[in-house]
Amino acid sequence: MTTIETTRPQPVSAEPEPIMSVQNLVQEFVTRGPGGVKAGVVHAVSDVSFDLFPGETLGIVGETGSGKSTLARAIIGVDRPKSGVVRFLGRDLMGLSKRDLKRARKDIQMVYQDPFGSLNPRWRVEDVVAEPLLGHTRMGRHERRERVRELLDLVGLNPDTYARRRPMELSGGQAQRVAIARAIALNPALVICDEAISSLDVLIQAQVLNLFEKLRSELGLSYVFIAHDLATVKQISDRVAVMHLGQLAEIGPAEEIYRAPRHPYTKALLDSIPGLDPETGIAKRPVPLAGEPPSPLNPPSGCRFRTRCPRAQDLCAEVEPRLVEHEPGHFASCHFPLEDPATFSVESLRDSIRSTGTAATVVAPDEGAPGPAGADIDADEPSPEAPDVPDDPDAPLLLGQTGEARRGTDLL
Repeated sequence: MTTIETTRPQPVSAEPEPIMSVQNLVQEFVTRGPGGVKAGVVHAVSDVSFDLFPGETLGIVGETGSGKSTLARAIIGVDRPKSGVVRFLGRDLMGLSKRDLKRARKDIQMVYQDPFGSLNPRWRVEDVVAEPLLGHTRMGRHERRERVRELLDLVGLNPDTYARRRPMELSGGQAQRVAIARAIALNPALVICDEAISSLDVLIQAQVLNLFEKLRSELGLSYVFIAHDLATVKQISDRVAVMHLGQLAEIGPAEEIYRAPRHPYTKALLDSIPGLDPETGIAKRPVPLAGEPPSPLNPPSGCRFRTRCPRAQDLCAEVEPRLVEHEPGHFASCHFPLEDPATFSVESLRDSIRSTGTAATVVAPDEGAPGPAGADIDADEPSPEAPDVPDDPDAPLLLGQTGEARRGTDLL
């Protein structure tokens, strides 16, 4: 198989310089009513900051509408953010002109969820893959043809079989491989995968994931991997960022996030996954998160998760939490973070209240008012209306079991 030589640096034990640094990124959209009158502002991304290092895969997870795809589009400048800084390979992308931004994009590419929607149905595969070479290089026709054959071979497609086909003649997995070949045509430093495997069946997902890993090891790529499947994100990611309503709820090493989440929202996402206990064979039913997500048009004051959080107190409505480091490289934005995901209980919450000498307010799941609402928990007397929170210290994290099972799949 043909490989592409690269001098891109690989991760080393000492922390290298980040390949991309996102600082205080904000993206908002104005909604219009009848007659073009301003109806409100959608707070899609709010004050998001993180670093991405060479050769690293950063997974981004969260509910639908949490701002994952909007964040990706703001990073590459498809929709210019309202404010913030995106430094990529030492340059601030937000300060570049349209011409300079186009040149910078050859080092940062995207793979989208629907491969058929991102491929021109009238073009042949060889033309689709050659398009970036026409716009960013001075290759002749023969050089482009050879490069296209090299790329198709690299993603596991026989050039003699697939180069002359059109997208409608491909399966979903084959079309996604063509999209990946186009994305890596210019030897980018970063590839953003926006739900790149969500539309594929499980067997093809495993093949595409193995392809991503192979390309990372051979080409030194860095990835931002956006997905809903938490087991898949754990399998492929070095670090994971959890987004909720446009903000980062938690970010840290993948194994640490899944083993001991610090933010109640992350814990709720993990609890929503069904699975089997490998020791007893008993089915573990998902625990749904009560209540509806607040509207990004009118997010709650303070912590945006407090209207559904069983640990919410008055402070959560008054002060917006910031990312705080709990373990090396593990940050969470919560005033009352989880100490251990399997041992949190109402009793431990009351103990924390006694230590501060304040009363807590548990917010009802269906409350959407700006201020906290719900039943007050007295510091000295147990409340009969306290939420029923699982406190089994032996309860396994089901996602880790699912991730391990998926990791054994190697089809290439």
